[in-house]
Amino acid sequence: MNWFSFITATSFMPVPATKESGDVDNLYIFLLVSGLISFIILIGGMVIFIFKYRRKTEDQKSAYITHNTLAEFLWSFIPFVIMMVIFAWGWDVFHDLRRVGEKGDVEVHVTARQWAWTFKYANDIEINSPTDKKLLDDPDSTLLKPEIVVVPLGKTIRFILTSDDVLHSFYVPAFRNKMDAVPGRRTTFTFTPIEKGDFTVFCTEYCGTKHSNMMATIRVVDGEQFAAWQAEKIAANAGASNKGPAERGEALYRGSLGCSGCHSIDGSRIVGPSFKGLYGNKRDFADGSSVVADDAYIKQSILVPTAKIVAGFPPAMSSFQGRIKEEEIKDIIEFIKTLK
Repeated sequence: MNWFSFITATSFMPVPATKESGDVDNLYIFLLVSGLISFIILIGGMVIFIFKYRRKTEDQKSAYITHNTLAEFLWSFIPFVIMMVIFAWGWDVFHDLRRVGEKGDVEVHVTARQWAWTFKYANDIEINSPTDKKLLDDPDSTLLKPEIVVVPLGKTIRFILTSDDVLHSFYVPAFRNKMDAVPGRRTTFTFTPIEKGDFTVFCTEYCGTKHSNMMATIRVVDGEQFAAWQAEKIAANAGASNKGPAERGEALYRGSLGCSGCHSIDGSRIVGPSFKGLYGNKRDFADGSSVVADDAYIKQSILVPTAKIVAGFPPAMSSFQGRIKEEEIKDIIEFIKTLK
């Protein structure tokens, strides 16, 4: 461990868990140390000059200081060289953090939505972060516990980010990297883990009332453990395919679609109306019209949520057009039918 890493590891900074984070730390510590040295030279010189050359008598004249071309050149050229070194070093670190177009050993598509992250691997393994910390902390809650994103040690990991609704920002302090998840765009977050353990993902772009609960966990393990985890998840997915429509609909509600972040199933009010007692009952809308909630209404609400706004609620839901399959809509409807 070099002295840069030693200072970082013994300070308030999280452990540098990726190859890129060590480079960021080295640059950061260099900036701190060079800034401190410059401060001492500048302020220290000012203090010395204040006392050494202060006027001691009323009739004392100011000292005449002759022109020195070499000194004037050096105090301009040396800072210029230091600034150019910092620029080149910073550009190299930034370029490494923003490796665009490089294929990762493991690639994961990450979708942000209010207020959860969904991670989908190339082999269709899907991981969902929690959507409500209060419910997750409740031991009596039926909400699924948050799953953990697993990646192998020493491999290049590439997350491909997008957002379903508003702007979010994917940040892992231990990785020293942050990238925005932008609606309608694909951005990348690339890293090479060098430390095993669990590392927390935060959203650092304010995105609504539950912004502070929008977290996930990335677990770095050995290659063998990663392969075993993948095999276990694939087997679990195969078993899940045997579930009935209502069970699959509940899994979608609690998982990848993020419905539980805005719609309760116990009648309580969140962002949107509750699903409890929805099917077969009358819905009153902001424009004064009403309709009985049937299959067609629920499907329209998923695909074109602004078509009918329930009275007393804001038009906050984004469309799932192109992001949900017909079979999944049917499964969600079957789940809603069970919520009497």
